[in-house]
Amino acid sequence: MCDKKDTLFAFILGGVIGAALGVLYAPKSGRETRYNLKKMGEELADTVSDLSGEVKETGRKVYEEGKEKVLSGKDKINEAFEAGKKAFEKYKED
Repeated sequence: MCDKKDTLFAFILGGVIGAALGVLYAPKSGRETRYNLKKMGEELADTVSDLSGEVKETGRKVYEEGKEKVLSGKDKINEAFEAGKKAFEKYKED
């Protein structure tokens, strides 16, 4: 899962860098270039915001799944402990 996020991030970063270089080397006036850079900055901020929301949601899901597994493991340990306790009590009686 991390590989997909890393690949997506690298792809977006490469696109942003390529677009920035294209804007800087395009034959436009300074005003147009500044406008385009501002627009690209806003788009980048939106993209980062969207990605952070996705990362936050993924983290929440991983936390919930981990919590469920820990609680399930705890229940299994308690069951095994109780079974061992019963077996010890039975052994003691014999």
